[in-house]
Formats: sequence, structure tokens, C-alpha cells
Amino acid sequence: MNRKLKLWELERLTPDEFKKQEKFPVTVVLDDIRSLNNVGSFFRTADAFNIERIILCGITPCPPHREIQKTALGATESVSWSHREDIVELIKELKSQKYVVCSLEQAEETVLLQDIKKLSGERFALVFGNEVDGVNQQVIDESDHVVEIPQFGTKHSINVSVCAGIVMWEFAKKWIE
Repeated sequence: MNRKLKLWELERLTPDEFKKQEKFPVTVVLDDIRSLNNVGSFFRTADAFNIERIILCGITPCPPHREIQKTALGATESVSWSHREDIVELIKELKSQKYVVCSLEQAEETVLLQDIKKLSGERFALVFGNEVDGVNQQVIDESDHVVEIPQFGTKHSINVSVCAGIVMWEFAKKWIE
């Protein structure tokens, strides 16, 4: 029999231990994300995949907020975060700090998610855009790469927080494989 583990048996880190732990060199940038639940999901996923920080831009709501907390389940206390008003200025700054900037979007020239192993660089910034409009064209113009998740159904997009889980896992694998 394969017994399901109890939460206390998982031996997870405390928030303080997590903060002190060396992180994967991945920064997540949220640009004009509207949904408080999506923001909370990003925090919870960033905690799960040992992401170094989240930068909230534009109209993206910031913690503390009850609706963010409901989805984040405390991850706003473990994941480092900040807010920046101007995302284009932020992208230029990240690039000057040797981050490889990857926008998650569908565009004329993309790197398919399964091919990110081929991307060179030691630090990555992953940009996720608005639920309706996606990543701003100015940000795409400043990005080093546009990464796309292949899709095989009838819809043209995936919920941004679902996209985040898929993409953060693929980038985390760069440091665990």
C-alpha cells in the first residue's frame, strides 16, 4: 500500500530557513496582473520552486491583502518581493545585472519551453503579463527571448498562474538535473 503522507511528515523548511536557503537564480516579474488570486498563486509557486524573488509591476496588487493571502497560504512571508512602477526601466536594469530576460508570450519568434535547456545564462528573469493583453510589446522588444508553452487544443492561452507553474518548474529543473 502507498500511504499518503501527513503534512508534518513532509519536513518542509520554516519560512526563516527558506529565506536563508540559496535560491535558484530566477526572478519572476509580474506586469499588470489584475487578479489577486493569480498573484497569490505566483507567490505559492515561487516558494515551491525556490525562486529568488518576485517583482510586481504596474497595477499588480501587492501584499498584504486578504485575497492574495488566501491563495498564497503564507508564501508572501517566505518569498522576497518588491514593487516597481516602470517595467521597461526594470527590464533594462535586470539586463545590466546580467539577467537573461525571458517574456512568456506567443510571438513571431519564440523559444519553445522544452528547448530552454539550450538558453545560456546563469540568471533568468521571467516576465508574465496581463491576463487579457499579455506581455507589453515594449517589454518583448527589450527581452532576450520570448518563451512559449506549446499548446495542442482549441484555446489560444493558458491562465497566467497555471502558465507560471509550468514555466517555473521547467526553469527549476535547470538547477536540479
